[in-house]
Amino acid sequence: MTLQALSRARPRSPAGVPDPTASANLRRNAPLVPTDTAAGRSLAAVIAILTFLACLCAGAAEMVAANAAQWQGDVAQEVTIQVRPGPGRDVDADVTRAVAIAKAEPGIAETRVFSKAEAERLLEPWLGSGLDLSDLPVPRLIALTLANNQGADLKRLRSRLLEALPGVASLDDHVLWLQRLSTAANAFVGIGIGMVVLVLIATGLAVTFATRGAMASNREVVEVLHFVGADDDYIARAFQRRFFGLGLRGGAIGAGVAILAFVLAGLLARAARSGPAGQEVEALFGAFHVGLRGYVSVVLIGVIASLVTGVVSRITVRRFLA
Repeated sequence: MTLQALSRARPRSPAGVPDPTASANLRRNAPLVPTDTAAGRSLAAVIAILTFLACLCAGAAEMVAANAAQWQGDVAQEVTIQVRPGPGRDVDADVTRAVAIAKAEPGIAETRVFSKAEAERLLEPWLGSGLDLSDLPVPRLIALTLANNQGADLKRLRSRLLEALPGVASLDDHVLWLQRLSTAANAFVGIGIGMVVLVLIATGLAVTFATRGAMASNREVVEVLHFVGADDDYIARAFQRRFFGLGLRGGAIGAGVAILAFVLAGLLARAARSGPAGQEVEALFGAFHVGLRGYVSVVLIGVIASLVTGVVSRITVRRFLA
């Protein structure tokens, strides 16, 4: 490498003034920094792995945000009336009266009354199956679906239920559950973004060490270049081009493998959806679908990784030369 740089350098004039065509000749010849070395391939592999991990975090955060928005929309479109049985009261008559009050309220699109057996089955995940719940005061449930184009006055509906059925009927609009779901989703998305930032920082640190190692191994070449008239900006650009190429290669590989992983996982999830276990998993965690915004985020992370590589290498070279 040193002999090649020396052979490319033009001699100085007898007066000791650098030849003005030296930098031009350096730019026309082979690159200063080798582009295909074991260290370069290792750095590209590290960048690809880090980019892949960052893309996985971004894709997972996007899926959680999309599923949480869908869950919130579904839950917000439904409210529940609970009718508790009491001593000396006809619970079926109370349910019929509560349904009549709900249907009279504008903005209620549909009402569905859960039978006593259906209400008891809802308790099986907590109490187990095979229990005789006939002697327990299991509340009766009425699910109300809200109309999309007309807002329902839930405060007025709640007050009317309290007036008609005091101490018996109550309205649950799931606001507390929606707030907890939104908080959990936002926390998960924030963790995902934080992990992406940490991975990009780790990429920058790896490029910093690799750049300093390349500068140390090419110290004689840099001194010769300074001797023949090359400035620091030219040397920094040479290293920046080399590391930007490595970052672009590693970022493209990492992002491509992440996209392939998301596509394969989506296909497997759709194939398993036909079974009961797959349906339960989808009902609990939502559909495994990244979406267009998720794929754009993956590609953007690959581009950012290559830009971080180029910028960090240039800054490191400038500080090393200074």
